[in-house]
Amino acid sequence: MLKMRAMSVPEPGGRFRMEERDLPDPGDHEVRIRIQACGVCHSDSITVEGHMPGLSYPRIPGHEVIGVIDALGPDVKGWSVGARVGVGWFGGSCGYCGHCRRGDAFACENIHGATGLTRDGGYATHMLALASALAHVSEALDPVESAPLLCAGITTFNALRNCGAKPGDLVAIHGVGGLGHLGIQFAARQGFRTVAVNRGRDKEALARSLGAHDYVDSEAGDPAQALQAMGGAKAIIATVTNGKAMQAIAGGLGVNGTMMVIGAVGALTVDSLELLGKRASVRGWYSGTAVDSEDTLLFSQFNNIASMNEIFPLEDAQAAYDRMMSGKARFRVVLKIDS
Repeated sequence: MLKMRAMSVPEPGGRFRMEERDLPDPGDHEVRIRIQACGVCHSDSITVEGHMPGLSYPRIPGHEVIGVIDALGPDVKGWSVGARVGVGWFGGSCGYCGHCRRGDAFACENIHGATGLTRDGGYATHMLALASALAHVSEALDPVESAPLLCAGITTFNALRNCGAKPGDLVAIHGVGGLGHLGIQFAARQGFRTVAVNRGRDKEALARSLGAHDYVDSEAGDPAQALQAMGGAKAIIATVTNGKAMQAIAGGLGVNGTMMVIGAVGALTVDSLELLGKRASVRGWYSGTAVDSEDTLLFSQFNNIASMNEIFPLEDAQAAYDRMMSGKARFRVVLKIDS
């Protein structure tokens, strides 16, 4: 029988190990994907470290997947062998429970689950996915450069287009890292007056080259005051993973402004009087569905947006994961997979 290779986690907190498995046949409404590239995302730590109770192991992480369909299961319509596809966190839709239509797909308890979490993901040469989880991927897109768009990209892109800002409005991208370097590109291409906010000035030249119109060094002074001096932000896209840093910039919102929290920081304290006085708000935002992935990929293709990545082969998944978790990667980590 034909075989596939995968880097799996044998148990919560375990180290990756190479497995050789029988190549699986897709079931009803499923396709099999030959994987070309898979991003290594901080959210993979949920699987690797066992942060979610009830997960089964061994488990293959990975939810920033680009590849090619190489087999179709029964009742798959609208897809063909050889089609280029992407798969993100969104594991597919049952089409009945209504969660996906309301935008809260991850609240669904049906069997479609989440890629790399309750379903095996993309740290492998092949994977199975429900057809409803697939996004079309243009042949013009490089798989390595585009793989992180299936999570980091879709999260920042969706947060921006749901933040309430209009072209010409002041939008601050808080943090110039794995999420922020994409957020700057998306914000500038969507026509916002884009301000990058980061500690120190070492990333200023990069931020401006990505499209930032202004730059605020949060170590040199109060970032909230700096944004207020510019007129107040219509939106702040908070990509950092530091609660105190988020709290420090929240006061930079203008009237009717919104802070979109996409970096995971746990507890977050915000001055309610500030929010009341400005009719401002704080919202959380996660990823999106397959349609959102397609929107992100198409927008990126037509506006020359790409992720900046450090590339590792599949067999070095442990080193890739460790590099990502260290916070030192510039800016995303991707497994380039030769099947």
